[in-house]
Amino acid sequence: MSTKQPVTVVGLGPMGQAMARTFLDAGHAVTVWNRTASRADALVAGGAVLASSIEDALKTNDLVILSLTDYEAMYAVLEPAAGALAGRVIVNLSSDTPEKTRAGARWITGHGGIHITGGVTVPPSGIGSRDSYTFYSGPRDAFDRHRDTLETLTTTDYRGEEPGIAALMYQIGMVMFWTSMLSYWQAIALADANGLKAEDILPHATETMAAMPNFLAFYTKRIDAGDHSGDVDRLAMGMASVEHVLHTNADAGVNTALPAAVVELFRRGMNAGHEADSFSSLVELLKKNQV
Repeated sequence: MSTKQPVTVVGLGPMGQAMARTFLDAGHAVTVWNRTASRADALVAGGAVLASSIEDALKTNDLVILSLTDYEAMYAVLEPAAGALAGRVIVNLSSDTPEKTRAGARWITGHGGIHITGGVTVPPSGIGSRDSYTFYSGPRDAFDRHRDTLETLTTTDYRGEEPGIAALMYQIGMVMFWTSMLSYWQAIALADANGLKAEDILPHATETMAAMPNFLAFYTKRIDAGDHSGDVDRLAMGMASVEHVLHTNADAGVNTALPAAVVELFRRGMNAGHEADSFSSLVELLKKNQV
């Protein structure tokens, strides 16, 4: 008989499926539940037990993993069985804002449960890899009790007791991921308009991205020191460059919404008097919610 902790997985989209399968492969007893029960068929064939109701899914095991679209989905799923939350450790790996995460944690706690926030930084294909990691926050004692089980999924990166911090770290990564990928789609559109394929520009795109950690490290120290001096670069020089990017895309007849937004941000910096400062001074504009 396995001595590994039994676990319940609620939500069987691609991520939930990958998590449940990884637990099974590692020798855990796994109970699953999904609003569309047929999504559990392959997992049941592999040894999982399908709970007859969400209430039964919660009551079966002390550790419950949620893999849902967002916290609204959490309420929709758990509210009918809120009485079964008492004493359960709910590890919510659903994505949402830090504020909604904090509210969700209070709701779980108010029903006698323990809420641990998780922010998974990889797609389903990364589940089960030690090279993958997940941010966690919430009660330290509960996290420590279940850390070994959670590390079946990915390496764990615990960030403290405050429930919103894991969600914040996840969203910080998403800010960079989505914007970076959009820049690549823009580059592909520009290449295509000039008769090039994505494959043709991949080496150049990869080299460009590979250089980014050096820039991040350089500017991070200066930003934390409040140093936006224009001794290395100047916003005015950057303004000319981003305008060239905008005009190149316009001349090629491709959509200019993204490069135009970049130009507008640079222009705001210029209008704020930062033309002789480093373009890192744009951080100060981004700190303020201006229309």
